[in-house]
Amino acid sequence: MSLSFDPSSVTLPRGHFIGGEWVGAKDGIELRRPSDTAVFAACPVAGADLVDQAVAAAKQALAQSGWARVAPRERARALHRWADLIDAEAETLARLEAIASTRPIAELMAGDIPVTAEQIRFFAEFADKEGGNLVPTASDSFGMIATEPYGVVGAITPWNFPINMAGWKLGPALAAGNAVVLKPSEMTPFATLHLAELSVRAGLPPGLINIVLGDGRTTGTAITGHPDIAKVSFTGSTAAGAAIMENIARTGIKPMTLELGGKSPQLVFADADLPLAAGAIARSILGNAGQACVAGSRLIVAESAAEQLVALIAERMQTIRPGPTWDADSAYSPIISERQIGRMESIVGAAVAQGARCRLGGERLDQPGYFYAPTLLEGVDATSPAVTEEIFGPVLTVQTFREEEEGLQLADHPTYGLCAGLYTRDLARALRATNRLQAGTVWVNRYGRSRDHILPTGGYKQSGLGKDLGREAYLANRKSKSVLIAL
Repeated sequence: MSLSFDPSSVTLPRGHFIGGEWVGAKDGIELRRPSDTAVFAACPVAGADLVDQAVAAAKQALAQSGWARVAPRERARALHRWADLIDAEAETLARLEAIASTRPIAELMAGDIPVTAEQIRFFAEFADKEGGNLVPTASDSFGMIATEPYGVVGAITPWNFPINMAGWKLGPALAAGNAVVLKPSEMTPFATLHLAELSVRAGLPPGLINIVLGDGRTTGTAITGHPDIAKVSFTGSTAAGAAIMENIARTGIKPMTLELGGKSPQLVFADADLPLAAGAIARSILGNAGQACVAGSRLIVAESAAEQLVALIAERMQTIRPGPTWDADSAYSPIISERQIGRMESIVGAAVAQGARCRLGGERLDQPGYFYAPTLLEGVDATSPAVTEEIFGPVLTVQTFREEEEGLQLADHPTYGLCAGLYTRDLARALRATNRLQAGTVWVNRYGRSRDHILPTGGYKQSGLGKDLGREAYLANRKSKSVLIAL
């Protein structure tokens, strides 16, 4: 059966989801489909009053259900039921996501939706397996470190992988015993709304997950500054992360997890398996049309291997199959909006004006929708705007080096340190370089996340604070208490 569908056949959720019920709202922000630029919906903007209502619903759900106090295995069972329902409703979720977002329906069905269910199951298993610790103290005392949930967690997710990012936030927070008030991106809210509705159908207490729609300026500010939200988790741009930190500092100190921007290097030595490296690098920059914080957008290659490697990458970049996200044959994403594609054009144009050469691409694709051609920029240096700025699109810059130290210095970005790719057959070199690379994640002879959710993700420098995924994400949703008992 084909996954292709008619976007006009899909009924979109309308309004906010608070306390397990739909809360109607006036239309607000006009939404256009990235695949064809057609106006198809509008997103309401929740003010401080609706955020207050959502936080109150979350607090009430915690108090009435005892979610934080029930046997941890009960929390795990409820989350497993939710994950099962996500799998069962995969096609509905995928259609809701495909209409508004840049994610092709086939990739959603094969990746995003089942991965989200896996994430929920992964974190569910921490509920009854992670606890406090007994610690060594004097013989006349008993010491332990206990952990407990924060209460209400505020979460804000981006538009590029909407349902996956919702899973990143909701899974660990709920497993750890918290309730959540979550704001999805105003451009891609629909699958997240249905995800929350499924949680109630699966038996999670109504009000444990509350979805409020709106923009960052109004709704996001109300969430991050709310006095009854005890912890904030955000994924998005570095600029937005800085604004959240400022708002939290101004309205009251609370812990935060920020997974922010990246400008990740792909460091390729002359001894690398070049076809393997070319495939990994091309997939990285073509996936979601480069609209990923982890996109490996800076190729730094040994001079002696550069021409062969760049030719291999260019060959792969020319095999794209663009098309609307609701067509099962589409395998190359549109850009999310006119604003984003315009910003991309501006940065590429500035780089070319500064001396960069477009070996490939550098322009929009001639078809409906916000599609931008895969682009290879040569002749750039460390001052090029295509190297310094996060483009968030299918643009790969090329720099070369002669000595290992030079390559490592080029890889070290002054602003970002989210991820890095490293390609070499020399194990000693791989270990040396891994130790030197300033990045929260280093992939060796591959690039990109696997389904090993135990590996945390998070950046150095201005790429963020704290970690998502892994044990670290679960622990970040619990606060610790030191206890010393005199015997």
